[in-house]
Amino acid sequence: MAGKAGQKVTKADIIDSVYEKIGMSRKEIRTVVDLFIEEVKDSLIQQMVIELRGFGTFEVRIRKGRQKARNPKTGEQVSVNSHGIAAFRPGRELKQDVWNIGATEKSPASEAPRRRSSEASRGTSSEASRGDGDTT
Repeated sequence: MAGKAGQKVTKADIIDSVYEKIGMSRKEIRTVVDLFIEEVKDSLIQQMVIELRGFGTFEVRIRKGRQKARNPKTGEQVSVNSHGIAAFRPGRELKQDVWNIGATEKSPASEAPRRRSSEASRGTSSEASRGDGDTT
């Protein structure tokens, strides 16, 4: 499944990609994908942790309720009850694969001017260089 960076990938795109790789019927692949998604949803609703080695972990995290929340549209203060949110934590392999994106490109940090390390190692500061510091 090749595409451009930032391009949205839909369930239909995933089904097409799997179809091209293994040749099952699209209908069978759609059924498997739908069942997988349903299993993940059902497990999260039961507050189970779904661990897919090499990919990541899905889990439910509970957010505490708050009395002082604000409706962004109206600005009105509202209270929010405790509630669950679905969370994803990427696995080690996925983190590494994503980390390596753009590793061959020059990053903005590598183009930034470097600070002279001699000033930092000497511990000089603007106050000391101006003579404002008390040396007694």
